Amino acid sequence: MKRRAFIKKSSVIGIPFMLDGVKVSALDNLMFNFLNMNDDRVLVLIQMDGGNDGLNMVIPKDQYSNLMEVRGNILIPESRILDITDTVGFHPKMEDLKNVYDDNKLSVIQNVGYPNQNRSHFRSTDIWTTGSPANEVWDTGWLGRYFDLLAPSFPTGFPNNDFPDPLAVTFGNSSSETCEGAGGSFSLAVVNAEDPSPLTTPINATSPDTCFGNKMDYLVNAIVQTNAYNVGLQNAYANGSNLSGKYEESSTLAQKLKGVARLISGGLRTKVYVVNIGGFDTHNFQVLEGDKTSGVHAALLEELSSAICAFQDDLQLLGLDERVVGMTYSEFGRRIRSNFGLGTDHGTAGPMMLFGSCVNAGVIGDNPVISPNASAGEGVAMQFDFRSIYGSVLMDWFGVEENIVKNLLYEDFQYIPVINSCNSVYTHDFLDASLIEIQVFPNPFNDSITIQFSVPSGFIKISLFDVIGNELKVISSGHFASGTHTIQMNGNQIPAGTYFYRIQTAHGSKVSRVVKVR
Repeated sequence: MKRRAFIKKSSVIGIPFMLDGVKVSALDNLMFNFLNMNDDRVLVLIQMDGGNDGLNMVIPKDQYSNLMEVRGNILIPESRILDITDTVGFHPKMEDLKNVYDDNKLSVIQNVGYPNQNRSHFRSTDIWTTGSPANEVWDTGWLGRYFDLLAPSFPTGFPNNDFPDPLAVTFGNSSSETCEGAGGSFSLAVVNAEDPSPLTTPINATSPDTCFGNKMDYLVNAIVQTNAYNVGLQNAYANGSNLSGKYEESSTLAQKLKGVARLISGGLRTKVYVVNIGGFDTHNFQVLEGDKTSGVHAALLEELSSAICAFQDDLQLLGLDERVVGMTYSEFGRRIRSNFGLGTDHGTAGPMMLFGSCVNAGVIGDNPVISPNASAGEGVAMQFDFRSIYGSVLMDWFGVEENIVKNLLYEDFQYIPVINSCNSVYTHDFLDASLIEIQVFPNPFNDSITIQFSVPSGFIKISLFDVIGNELKVISSGHFASGTHTIQMNGNQIPAGTYFYRIQTAHGSKVSRVVKVR
C-alpha cells in the first residue's frame, strides 16, 4: 500500500507542507485568525452528492416558457413555484428554506461551475474538493492546503493546549477530501459524536527500522491522537445542547447538523464541519408521473430545506448564529433538457447556497438564459467559478489575504461578496453587474464576430465556451481602461453550433449565448 493511501485510511493530520511562493514567516498575523482559538468562527459544508438539478431547485421564472419547451415533462407548474424575487423561485418543497431566505439568512449564487467541466461524478467531485483545474490532478484539498500552510508542525505534538480539538470534523465513515493535507487528512471522521468508540492502542510497540515499521509507528500515533480527540469530542457533546424542536428524526442530514450544533455549543474548538446528503443523481424518475412537485428530487430538496432551517433555528436559540456560516455544493448541475425517463443527465453549472446570520442575503448572479432549442447535451453556462466562492469565504469569514487565496486556489480568482455583516474582515464594493455591458454581433454569425463591451477599468478576461462547459479559447485577458472596447474574433476554425462568451471583471461576470451557422 502506498503511504498516501495508507494515511488516507486514518482520520488524523498530515505532515508539514509549504505552498510554493508563500512562506509562513511572510504571512500577516491576520492570516492566523482562522486558527486562533480566540476567533470562534465556524464553517459548515454540506455536500450534495450526485449532481443537483439546479433548474429544479432555483427556478428562473423569466425563462419559464423556454423551460417548458426543453423539460416540460418534469417542470414544476408555474403556479406552485415559491417566489423569492420577481424572476427567481424555489421548488415548492422548499418552504422551510424560503423562510430562511425571507429572514435574510440565505444567499443563492447562480451558475457556479468551472472551466472544462468534467461530467464524471468521481473526477468532478475531486475537482470541487481539491480546487484543482479540470486538467490537473491534485491530491490535497482546498482547506487541507490552508491547514498545511498555517499548521506546519502537524501531527507532531497535537492535540495540545492551544489546539485541543481537530481542525475539522466530517460526519461519516471517512474524512472529507476538502481537508486532505500533504500527508493525510486534517479531518476527524465521526459516526457517533455521543460515543466515538476509542480505538485499541497497540502495546509493546518497538517497531523495526523498516518501511513497515515506519507505517506501524504512524498508525500507532494516529490511534493515540484520534483517541485523544475523541475524549474532547465526548466532553463537548455532553456539555452541549440543542434547543430547536424542528429537527426531523427521520432525516440523516438533520441529525448530522443537530450533532454539529451540539458540538459547537459544547465548546468544541473545531473550525470546519463537513456533512453530506446523497441521492442527487436523478437520471430516472426525478419526478413522479402525474405529480411534478413530488419524486426523488423533491424529497431531497425537502430534506435539505428542513435540515438547514432547523440548524439555523437551533443556532439562533443557542446564541451561536453569528459564529457559523454554512455552504452547499454539488459536483455539477444537470442538463437543461430533460430525458424521457422523467429525469436529467449530468450537466455543468448550478447554484450554490450560503446560509447564516452573516451572509450577504439575496440572489447573486443572473438567471441562466434558456434556449427553447437547447441541445440534448447542453448545460447551464458558468457565470462564477466555484473557487471564487471558496476564496471569498476564506477572505470574508477567516481573514485570508487575496494574494494568499490566489496561491491556494487560482490566479484568476474573482472576489464575490458572500459575507456582508457580522464584522466581515474585508470590505469590498458589492458586485454591480450593471456596470458591465456586452454585445456580440452578428448573432447568428458565419465567419467572424464582434464583441463589444463596456466596463470599468481593471482586469478583464473574455473566454469562449461550448455548451458542455469546455473553455475553447481565451479571447482576451489583461487590464483595460474604463470605457467601451471592441474585439473581433475569427470563427472559421470552430464548427457550427451554440457557444457562450463569458466576460469576467472585478465587478462581476456576464455570459452571452451565440450561434454559429454554416
